[in-house]
Amino acid sequence: MSHGPRSGLAAVSSALLAMSRHLEVRDVLKTIVASARELLDAQYAALGVPDDHGGFAQFVVDGVSEEQWKAIGPLPRQHGILAAMLREARAERLADVRKDPRFEGWPSAHPDLVDFLGLPIRDGDEVIGALFLANKNCPKPEGRCGFTQDDEELLGILAQHAAIALTNARLYERSRELTIAEERSRLAHELHDAVSQKLFSLRLTAQAAARLVDRDPSRAKGELQQVAALAAEAADELRAAVVELRPAALDEDGLVATLRTQVQVLDRAHSARVTFAGRGVKALPASQEEALLRVAQEALHNALRHSGADHVDVTLDRRGSGAVLRVTDDGSGFDPRTVRRAGRHLGLVSMRDRASGAGGTLTVESAPGKGTTIEMEVPGG
Repeated sequence: MSHGPRSGLAAVSSALLAMSRHLEVRDVLKTIVASARELLDAQYAALGVPDDHGGFAQFVVDGVSEEQWKAIGPLPRQHGILAAMLREARAERLADVRKDPRFEGWPSAHPDLVDFLGLPIRDGDEVIGALFLANKNCPKPEGRCGFTQDDEELLGILAQHAAIALTNARLYERSRELTIAEERSRLAHELHDAVSQKLFSLRLTAQAAARLVDRDPSRAKGELQQVAALAAEAADELRAAVVELRPAALDEDGLVATLRTQVQVLDRAHSARVTFAGRGVKALPASQEEALLRVAQEALHNALRHSGADHVDVTLDRRGSGAVLRVTDDGSGFDPRTVRRAGRHLGLVSMRDRASGAGGTLTVESAPGKGTTIEMEVPGG
């Protein structure tokens, strides 16, 4: 290897740690490519994830500018050297890729590749990607490849860990999809139970009014008034199911367990790390527990949807006979005064109303680039 043993080991360690930090598939792919190019000191690196139609579902490059990449055009097909790596599942180390009989050319805007090192990324017997590097930054004797056997072995180690990181990322995304699907199913079930009977009655009453409108307008008017009443009740039921209904979990499991469960769901469903800690909190009056839960949900929504945070921490601590909730993120932050002047409240008015209605207080600390902390305190019973 071109690096000394100590620097080489440190570089490998850094590359493997970088891959393990990401859970999104696209982020993992970009990290693998950047790590491989830096580790082997190459000018270009790329990683393709094949689809089932002769192309690539994803193709990530490093060492090529955005302008160059746009000029190159569509993603490559599975042909030439790339196809050989995917089909034969073995490493390819070439002094000049352009002279290989399998070479089929590239678009005019494509960078000129010479010496080449590539190998498949395998998960068991399945080839899940093709990783390659080109143009080693070193002197190259005439007709010799700049990439060495040591480079090939090092890239093989990286590829093995890349397979683990990529498989974990895929499992994470699948888990997130299942979590979202489960939440949608649960909500659909609740809405069905709460509203479907009311809507069925409304439909029957509207049909009766339609039949009576010509022959008995007075009765039809009464039926239409009933339609209006049923519609209002249905709207109330829907609002209760979606927004105002005290969650069953709050009654069954208590505030701490309910918050912990919701944070775990959000942690699986978003790329940001979401954590929860509850310390010493005793049961609180129902109105205070519900207000704390709703404020936590609103603050989490803001942090995960608008702030670009990497970490969101939720804590619930005992304070006297009451409790204090904190939702802290390391996102973009904002100037609360500017938000108020612009008429954009990010749910702050709703959160303050909930805190006040439960006899508590709400404070907001934030600044551009400094993240945000929402704190709510309630007095207890």
